[in-house]
This record gives sequence, C-alpha cells and structure tokens, in this order.
Amino acid sequence: MTMSDARGTRERLVVIGGDAAGMSAASQARRLRGPDELEIVAFERGHFTSFSACGIPYWVSGDVPDRDRLIARTAEEHRARDIDLRLRTEVTEIDLDRGRVRARDLDSGAESWTSYDKLVIATGARPVRPELPGMDAPGVHGVQTLDDGQALLDTLSRTHGRRAVVVGAGYIGVEMAEAMIRRGYEVTVVNRGEEPMATLDPDMGRLVREAMEGMGITMVNDVEVTKLLTGDDGRVRAVATEDAEYPADVVVLGIGVRPETALARAAGLPLGEHGGLLTDRSMRVRGHENVWAGGDCVEVLDLVSGQQRYIPLGTHANKHGQVIGANVGGGYATFPGVVGTAVSKVCDLEIARTGLREKDAHRVGLRFEAVTIESTSRAGYYPNASPMTVKMLAELRTGRLLGVQIVGREGAGKRVDIAAVALTAGMTVDRMTALDLGYAPPFSPVWDPVLVAARKAATKISSAL
Repeated sequence: MTMSDARGTRERLVVIGGDAAGMSAASQARRLRGPDELEIVAFERGHFTSFSACGIPYWVSGDVPDRDRLIARTAEEHRARDIDLRLRTEVTEIDLDRGRVRARDLDSGAESWTSYDKLVIATGARPVRPELPGMDAPGVHGVQTLDDGQALLDTLSRTHGRRAVVVGAGYIGVEMAEAMIRRGYEVTVVNRGEEPMATLDPDMGRLVREAMEGMGITMVNDVEVTKLLTGDDGRVRAVATEDAEYPADVVVLGIGVRPETALARAAGLPLGEHGGLLTDRSMRVRGHENVWAGGDCVEVLDLVSGQQRYIPLGTHANKHGQVIGANVGGGYATFPGVVGTAVSKVCDLEIARTGLREKDAHRVGLRFEAVTIESTSRAGYYPNASPMTVKMLAELRTGRLLGVQIVGREGAGKRVDIAAVALTAGMTVDRMTALDLGYAPPFSPVWDPVLVAARKAATKISSAL
C-alpha cells in the first residue's frame, strides 16, 4: 500500500527548504492541484520564507529601508493557499526506502516523521566559514539569511568603532564592502585571489580593484587569512594573515557558498563534482522517481561548455521551482541549463559577466581569441556618458561567442544581457555585429559597446584563419 493509498486519493508533497526554489515549487504545484488532490507540507529551519538573500547587502547599506521589503511572500500568505508551512523546523533525515523525513522543532526540540509521496529538496547553500581560530567570535558575521542580516545590523548598532574587514572579494564581498562604506566604516577587503571578483579574468578584476581603491576601500589581495584575533572581551579585534594584522570592529564573511547537501549525501542521493545534487532536465534527482531538487543545492548544465557547474543564483532557483512545481503538479516543464550570467555593483561601479572566462575555456579544451575594448554608455558627446570596458571571448575557426565581461559605470552592467541572449542562441561574433539594437544618443553610441567588441573579435578570428 502506498502512502497515497493510506490517505485516500490525496498525495502528499513534502518540501525541504522554504525560500526561492522550495516555495516556488510548492506554489506552482498548488496552482495546478487543489488541496483535495495534493497536500503540501514545507519545512523551513529559519524564521522567514520566500525572501531575497540577494537584497541583504542593500538592506544593510540602508538602500532598502526595512527587512520586510525583502520578503516576497510571508508564511501567512503561503498558509492561506493551503500550504502547511512549518517555520523553525529542521529536517534531519531523509528515509528514501520508507518515503518519509524526520524533522525537529528547533524551539521545543520535539522530533517527528512525516511521510511523502513526492519530495522536493531545496536546502540551498551554506556560507563558507573556514575552521580558523576566532571565526565564531562575536562581531564575525555571514550574510546568507535574513536572520544573518538582522544579526549584523544589531552588531553595527552596538559597535562604537568604525573599522570593518570583509573577508573575500566575490559578489557578496564587494557588495558588503559597499554596504560598510555607505554606513561610514573604514573598509579593508582581504582576498585570497590575485584580484577581486574571481568570476572575472584577472585583467578585468584589476579594473574592479582600482575602482574600489578609488572609493577609499583598502584592498589586500593574494593573502590567506590565518586567524581572527579577539580582545579581552572575547570580541573580534583583528583579521590576521601570515604577514599582517588588520584591525576590525566588525568582520563580514564574503568567501562564497557551498551547496547544502549533507542531508542528501546521508540519504545516498547522487552528488556532482562540486557537491551539488544531480538532476535531469525536469529537475528530478537522477535515479529517484519521486524526488526533485532545485536552487542553490543543485548543479546545472552550462550550455556553453557542456559541463556541470555550480552557480548559486536566485534567478535559477525560482526557475527550478517553477519547473519542479509544474512536474509535481501533473504538468510538464524542463530546465535547459544556464550560460552563467551575473551582475553586481560596488558603489557606482557595475560588474557583469556571462559565459566562460579564459581559464574555463582552457579547462574544457576550447581554443579562442580574446579582445578587450573601451567605449562609453552613451554617445560620447551626450551628457554623463560613462566609460566601460568590454572583454569578449570567441572560439577559433567557428567564431562562436564564448563569454563576455563588462566593467563600467552607469549603463554598463545590464548590457551583459545582450551577450547572454547571444550565448543561449549559439551565435557567432560575426552574426552579433548585425544585431538590430536600439540606438539613441542618451542610451548608446551608434555602435553599442558589446557590438564593438563583437566586431573586433570577428576581425581577429578572420585574420587567424
């Protein structure tokens, strides 16, 4: 007798994780199947659901005035749609053989088993937190959840000193550096990489470093943090490397994240090279008919390289949830893959990338040409035209676009979307030069910077043949 037989004709969907992927899946499944057909139980270990983790740096900086602006749908709104959402409840075990999960109420400590017919794993990612002395000291903060953001703001309200050290210089690191600058702190960024933003090639990362230094941020690259030093009161007082100490009244960790797949690993579910769950195009976990997974805990297909990658982004998580919900709800949908598009900013500097970096292309055995051009966001004679640098990679012989990176001021970042569409369509750089993009002096030069780069790349490819 199946679980659904035991409950009559109604099936039960259990969702582990109450943020983007999990609750998108639950909501989409509910649109397709009413509560008489499908019972939905969702477990979330935090205090909040359906929130924008990407917005936390802007809440900390003050651009977003309050926490609730980051919540897309409250627990009460989900429950009003007949989704049994249980906050502060952590799933501690998945029993695949019996089709059930064990969960613990984090406030009471009570544990119970809940059976399922269909299971969605959307456990997200966990911040990288090295096991170093002082890492757990008061005043050291990660920024993965709204609870994390609130804890950081509480610390800032109690801290008299104005020195902040950000460890790591990826997306979260540079965004939190901006947040601390905006709040009037002296900011030092300690980074293990050659340049900030390892998602860019080093020559483009150098532009980011130079701009950040121009904003008054102290950049320390190519170093490893060895420990965090504490004062007599136990609070963090400095970040130490092999050769130096950087005083800190607050430390923000922006080292990156890893897929939160401990539950999946313990259950014997398939994981990829990067530690994320492996799914098919319907987001069903490979080899498991009634288990789906999405969001920051899965690996995705890179449409440019053809390989699995780990790219934790809210855009992907929401799409995964929509696909999962459609399939769980009796419809049909697939997630084809990604090209690796991301955009960020630090103060007025915009940073964007899509596709492959040079080292990515080398790793998968692609031969290519790389070009870099300087242009402006608007016609050069139009007021407030701002400079931007565009780097483009194209495959030798075929001329296929492989990747684009953009660093510039206002109007630079979202131009990466042109390249993202071209990558998805498998366009050559020569074909790109004929794209019919919108033009007027307030918005672009006659030749858009992305097309200038494409034209230069096409010329270089032709001369190399």
